[in-house]
Amino acid sequence: MNPITFVYTEALFRPLLNLMVGITNNIPGHNIGWAIIIVTVLVRLVLLPVSLHQVRKTQENQEKMGEVQARIKEIKKKHKDDSAKQAEETMKVYRESGVNPASGCLPLLIQLPVLIALYRVFLSELGTETFSLLYSFVGQPEVVGLTFFGLNLSDPSLRLGVLAGIGQFIQMRLMGSPSQTPATPEGGEDAAAMMSAMQKNMMYIFPVMTVFIALQLPAALALYWFISTVFGIGQQYLFRRVFKVGGGIPVA
Repeated sequence: MNPITFVYTEALFRPLLNLMVGITNNIPGHNIGWAIIIVTVLVRLVLLPVSLHQVRKTQENQEKMGEVQARIKEIKKKHKDDSAKQAEETMKVYRESGVNPASGCLPLLIQLPVLIALYRVFLSELGTETFSLLYSFVGQPEVVGLTFFGLNLSDPSLRLGVLAGIGQFIQMRLMGSPSQTPATPEGGEDAAAMMSAMQKNMMYIFPVMTVFIALQLPAALALYWFISTVFGIGQQYLFRRVFKVGGGIPVA
């Protein structure tokens, strides 16, 4: 096992797997559906401060970018025949204004391995290979309830897939109007318009893709996507109403 795989397994996958099995062992009926919901909510709560930091940094950059748009337009006008000079002067303006387009990416990169590990846990089948990763204080489940509200979580589910797709569509609508998309460093109105169009298309494409993918995978994954999306919607509301951030900004 290479070092990266070892760290991923021991630091992320194995603890999350043991958490899910431990919860399954201790809830009434040993139903894995409720365990998935509990684990998903717990992980998202742990990641909440990271998500809040990401949204704040992104909004901060957007506000600063709005302040420098006039200077960028002047640069484009002054060096309209020299794209290299435009890029150089634009980056200079961004540095002077303290705008860092990549500053909101680090929190997202921190969250992704955790969410991928969680995804892999729910995709895993509870068997001999999986049980070998259990800690000594976590017993092997003797009974696992795979039926959740009449659905077998080991089989694909159209209902859960559609719910996950609808939830994602609602969340993307709540992200804000595509017209609010800021310009990029290469920027300008053309780039902003293109990004706005892409965001508008993704609002419809991603939910459809979610339903299609859910039909190819166990319903346990669709349940995870649905609960995670519902949590994301509540998170957006919390950020906007309580912390006064996140208007028109995607929330991971």
